[in-house]
Amino acid sequence: MNRRIDLFRGDITKMEVDAIVNAANTSLLGGGGVDGAIHRAGGRAILEECIKIRDKQGGCKVGEAVITTAGNMPAKYVIHTVGPVWSQSNKDVDGLLASAYQNSLKLAVENQVKTIAFPNISTGIYHFPKYEAAGIAIKTVRSFLLEYQQLDQVVFVCFDEVNYSIYEQLLS
Repeated sequence: MNRRIDLFRGDITKMEVDAIVNAANTSLLGGGGVDGAIHRAGGRAILEECIKIRDKQGGCKVGEAVITTAGNMPAKYVIHTVGPVWSQSNKDVDGLLASAYQNSLKLAVENQVKTIAFPNISTGIYHFPKYEAAGIAIKTVRSFLLEYQQLDQVVFVCFDEVNYSIYEQLLS
């Protein structure tokens, strides 16, 4: 495995990194899955900053990313990104998922983040096929790291064994 890319099985809200990424929805007001877990673990400060962002720009579009405090979590920041809802009829679904990773990484670099942890974006209630999503995530991160030396480490955090096994296979 590349020393700058790591894999971890567990709870992203407990990661001791500069930034964790939230698989958010366009409203930025929290939801289920990792989004709900991050909002619960981080506390009110995250929601308050998300509301300010909404008031200023009206939420977050699919493929885009915004940054807030991490509140009560060990990380400094939460980068909220919105992955696409998977659909065979949406021909740009792969590109939108890649953009979610890429825009999160760009925001990390702009905010002097050295270590960042990603969940499995769009593979829960958005039903993106796990294997394809992992491939897009890894390819996007690898290509970003070739171009940008500012990031020391990117960690893929898998909550479940299925995603962990897929990432383990694709990273080896």
